[in-house]
Amino acid sequence: MARTRTFIAVEVSAGVRHNAQVLQQTLAQVTPTIKWTHPDTLHLTLLFLGDVEDRNLPEVCEHVQAVTHTFAPFSLHVAGLGAFPDWHHPKILWAGVRQGSEQLRTLHEGIAQRLIPAGLYRPEGRPFTPHLTLGRIPSHATHLSLRRALDKRTDWEAGQTWVDQVIVFASTLERHGPIHTPLFRCPLGAKPTSDAVSPLITPKPLGITNPDQSHQETD
Repeated sequence: MARTRTFIAVEVSAGVRHNAQVLQQTLAQVTPTIKWTHPDTLHLTLLFLGDVEDRNLPEVCEHVQAVTHTFAPFSLHVAGLGAFPDWHHPKILWAGVRQGSEQLRTLHEGIAQRLIPAGLYRPEGRPFTPHLTLGRIPSHATHLSLRRALDKRTDWEAGQTWVDQVIVFASTLERHGPIHTPLFRCPLGAKPTSDAVSPLITPKPLGITNPDQSHQETD
């Protein structure tokens, strides 16, 4: 049975992506070994589903729609920097969300509550933290110089994003990085329709058996 590596997310504005890229370029001069997320693929993951059978993808969208149609569009503010799992052993460098974080958490919880009983999502066992993954930090990186650079940017902000839809993405792992393809777009506040659960593309078998090894998909 064909499967597609799948996650559910909201996109961020071109302005947020640009400001994140400027930060990445600045920090790359301090810690050149970080593997940076390409700005075009920056997004806010709500749920990472892993490999989903293609026949179940329309059902995934139906569950997402059942939640999104009750939501009004909202604004979020990307600001602040952090690391997973912590600053002592950083593996993921991320940008946080201030305004709009509660709406994202409510979306996450609402969609999860529908997908879990359907067997389409396995909880990660940790609190949901809305974030943009900026880069992955190798174990041999110089953490001290990175931390010093970030300490000078405690007031860093990427800007505002208007959220008016939730997207179900396919993620294909390539040597140069992941390719994210929208499968379904679920507008906030829109009445569910049968047309909306038809895939935007026909998913191709990816042949991926490895689960995501990152913290809350990057991204």
